[in-house]
Amino acid sequence: MRKKSYDSSRRRIRHHDKTASTKEFKIEVDKGVDGNLKSIKQMLGDPPDLVTRMLKVGKKEQKIVIIYISGLVKRDFINNNLLNAVKVHIKDTEAWNLETVYQEAVAITDTKQCDTLDAVSLDVLSGWTAFYMDGCDKVLTMNTVGGEKRSIEEPPSEMLIRGPRAGFIENIETNLALLRQAVKDPNLRFESHKIGRRSKQQLVVAYMAGIVNGDLVKVLDERLRSIDTDHAIDSGTVEQWIEDSFLSPFPQLIGTERPDRVTSALLEGKIAVFLDGSPFVLIAPVTLVDTLKSQEDYTQRWLTGTLVRLLRYLSAFIALLLPALYIAGVSYHPAMLPTRLVFSIAGSREGVPFPAVIEAIAMAVTFEILHEASIRLPKIIGSTIGIVGGLVIGESAVTAGIVSPVMVVVTALTAIASFTISEYSVAIAFRFIRFAFMIAAAFLGLYGIVLVYIMLNIHLVNLKSFGIPYTVPFAPSFFKDWKDMFLRAPLLMLRRRPAHLETKDRKSARKGGDPR
Repeated sequence: MRKKSYDSSRRRIRHHDKTASTKEFKIEVDKGVDGNLKSIKQMLGDPPDLVTRMLKVGKKEQKIVIIYISGLVKRDFINNNLLNAVKVHIKDTEAWNLETVYQEAVAITDTKQCDTLDAVSLDVLSGWTAFYMDGCDKVLTMNTVGGEKRSIEEPPSEMLIRGPRAGFIENIETNLALLRQAVKDPNLRFESHKIGRRSKQQLVVAYMAGIVNGDLVKVLDERLRSIDTDHAIDSGTVEQWIEDSFLSPFPQLIGTERPDRVTSALLEGKIAVFLDGSPFVLIAPVTLVDTLKSQEDYTQRWLTGTLVRLLRYLSAFIALLLPALYIAGVSYHPAMLPTRLVFSIAGSREGVPFPAVIEAIAMAVTFEILHEASIRLPKIIGSTIGIVGGLVIGESAVTAGIVSPVMVVVTALTAIASFTISEYSVAIAFRFIRFAFMIAAAFLGLYGIVLVYIMLNIHLVNLKSFGIPYTVPFAPSFFKDWKDMFLRAPLLMLRRRPAHLETKDRKSARKGGDPR
């Protein structure tokens, strides 16, 4: 089998001096409580949601201070497991120190000691609670992260008829827990990163040790270290930093809100990237075939899954080529069409003042505007605007003689076909490339369509996702993987992981009920 390389030589990795424009605080913890409290307030700008609680405990009335950000913590957790525990333990103690509190008093499992105020401030801003003690040169920080968060519900962007209903949310700890619930394997690995000069967001890379190719993990780690941004709004920001080609309209990573889809990808030998604050998890590497699959293909019987997948491939070609074929047939090649169809189209176009290409582009642009408006409007009226707006504009345009009825049918069929593509980013790419086919058909007819199709294939065979050719298992060919390409073979036959991923463990226990 031909060896694949996961090198990053084709992509220039930009390394930056991240200390050049970011002020770093390296202030050591002072033994005086008042000085530490003043320093932390200066660092954070003394915000109104910063809560400080100073107490005097013990027979010597030693000062302690508890600091946290209101809204980011569980207050009951702090009161019960920290304040009450400390008071009960040291109220009659003559001499005590931070180590005693750390070992015996604090009833919070996730606790650590910090010796610099920059580490303390970062923990406080992350929802942790800081515990100062007078006379100590270290600070305890405890994980008390809480606050409001969205409940787990079905992902609205990936609806299924049959399959798990749980979806990721914006909290990374909850998302990792959902993955742990699905994969109870000690080989599941998490590698944590911090990205964002200002936001300091947590990013976690998940993979299955013993399955994933180690070179793939190294390439991803190198690209993540090249990220230089103040704040990652969403995992889509990370995707744009680490993808192979930013000029390609096709996504080189897949974003999903479904834990079952991430589970299946990890068990295949892929990698998942979690970003705190984003419900979308990135999966890498991906191929064109992956973008045309659906998770539901594997929860249905193999024959049903195969038919639906073939229908999806047909819909992709309709969404990409149908308007261009209409333009070429009407403008250049009417002799290739059946005679009755030619007479019907000619009769419907009688009185239309525009050529076929202007008519097709105008209708396509109108549909894109309606589609975008239906997305941005509130859900209650968004779907209504999309349906009613399309019907009203289409009927009015035909009545006014601006477009032909056949063009309305072509536009509607193209739009419906584009909605069958399960991956939204790929559907957008097809809608963008459709205009190139339409323009080429207007100038050269079928020859123009063929030329653009050849150019598109040249781009796809040169495109890679983390060193993996985008067109596998077509080119290069991996014939053993074809049984899960156009067809969805029975699960009993899907006994090996994709060959192009070069996993350490090639065999897959799909007979045992792996959903994908």
